[in-house]
Amino acid sequence: MSERLLITGGAGFIGHHVINSLLRDTSYDIIILDRLDTSGNLNRVHEVLEQDSSWPQRVKFIWHDLKAPINEILCKQIGKVDYILHLAAGSHVDRSIEYPMEFVMDNVVGTTNLLDFARTFTRDTLRLLLYFSTDEVFGPAPEGVKYKEWDRYNSGNPYSASKAAAEEICLAYCNTYKLPIVITHTMNVFGTRQHPEKFIPLIIKKVRDGETVTIHSNSEKTQAGSRFYINTEDVTSAIKFLIKNHTIGEKYNIVGEKEVDNLQLAQIIADIMGKELKYEMVDFHSSRPGHDLRYALCGEKMENLGWTPEKDLRSRLEEVIVWTLKNERWM
Repeated sequence: MSERLLITGGAGFIGHHVINSLLRDTSYDIIILDRLDTSGNLNRVHEVLEQDSSWPQRVKFIWHDLKAPINEILCKQIGKVDYILHLAAGSHVDRSIEYPMEFVMDNVVGTTNLLDFARTFTRDTLRLLLYFSTDEVFGPAPEGVKYKEWDRYNSGNPYSASKAAAEEICLAYCNTYKLPIVITHTMNVFGTRQHPEKFIPLIIKKVRDGETVTIHSNSEKTQAGSRFYINTEDVTSAIKFLIKNHTIGEKYNIVGEKEVDNLQLAQIIADIMGKELKYEMVDFHSSRPGHDLRYALCGEKMENLGWTPEKDLRSRLEEVIVWTLKNERWM
C-alpha cells in the first residue's frame, strides 16, 4: 500500500509545485486540504494532473477552512496519513497590516486546529509534520547578517508575527505531545503559475511590454531591497530531502543560491529576454510600515546535511521566463 501524504494549501502557488514533484518522483498518494481563497486555484492542480493519466487516481481534494477544527467526518474523509505538509497560510503583508486578526485566525488558530488533528495519530502512524514558515519571522537583516534557524524573532508585521507564533505552537505540540514536527524557513519563492502581481512575473510582463519597473529602495534611492530568491523546483527538492533526512523538533532554512538585489534581478530578467530595462527607484520601505529592505537566511545547516539548490538563479529564471511567455494566460 502506498504511503499517504496530506498537504494543506495544495492548490496554492508553492503547494501545487510540491504536488507535481511528489507525483513525479515518489509513489505517495496525496490528499489536498484547501479552502480555495484568493491564493488557491484548482486550475494549477488540474494542469499538473493533465501531465500523466495515472496521477488523478493518486490525488484526493477536500475543501476545508482550517479556522474550523477538523471534525470526525473530515477525519474519516482524510483517513490515515503518513506525512503532513502544512503550507496553507495567510501571507499578504499589506492585508495583515490592515486586518491583523485574520492572520491570527488563519496562521495561529488554523495551525493549532491542524495540530489537534495530527494528535489523532500515533507516532508509528504519523512520521512527519512539516510546518512551512518564513524568513520574515526574523525581521530585517542588517548588511552582512544571515539569520540561522534558532535566531530570535523580530517580526516586522502581523503576518510574520502570526507565522512566528505558529512556530512556537508547533514546538509546544512537539514537546508536549511528541508530535514529529520540523519547521522550515524560506524566502521569496518564484516559479511558473505564480500570481501575476508578484514581483518576478510582474517584471517579465513589464519588460515584455516596454513598461517601467518599480524598484523598492532605501530613502536615498541608492540601494535596492535584496533577497535570496529561490525557485519552486528547489523548494520542493528541499522538502523531499527533509522528508527523508530530518531530526524531529529541528528547524531548517531553505535558501536560494545567492543574494541579489531587486535591481540586479530586474536587469538579469531583461537581459534574458533581450530587452531594455526601464526602471524607477522608489522609497517604498520608508513610506509603508511592515516592509523591510533586506532579508537574509543562512543555508549552512542544509548544505552540511547534503542539500543545495540544484540549479543557479539565472538558469531558473530562464526556465520561468520561457514558460511564462509561452503560457500568457497566467500573466
